[in-house]
Amino acid sequence: MNVSSEGSVLVDAEGDVVKARRKGRELATALGFSSTDQTLIATAISEITRNIVRYAGRGLVAFSRIERQGRCGIEIVASDDGPGIADIEIAMRDGYSTGKSLGVGLPGARRLVDEFEIVSNVGVGTTVTLRKWLR
Repeated sequence: MNVSSEGSVLVDAEGDVVKARRKGRELATALGFSSTDQTLIATAISEITRNIVRYAGRGLVAFSRIERQGRCGIEIVASDDGPGIADIEIAMRDGYSTGKSLGVGLPGARRLVDEFEIVSNVGVGTTVTLRKWLR
């Protein structure tokens, strides 16, 4: 897979959710994604970026153009050095939340993209990778 970095957004406040969302939508637009897919991408970015603010306090969301087997897409990697997730399987269940939210963030983001990966270690942090392919 070819990856071309398109920048990143440092996340440490609620306003950075909007910045990350905007950056992702701009890249999705430049890549030729439909307005519907742009909205799906922006929503997924909002969900994972809010989790950084809520649970880790600080993190980074990086954006890249990707290409695999002649297909073009967008990759978003959200990482933090927060508390980590003790049980990813439980965290990926709809309705589960350690905070006072609806528990739709991670599972919701997973449904909005084509590929979703999460790696987390307690006391070390979490990295969520989202990929959406141009149709």
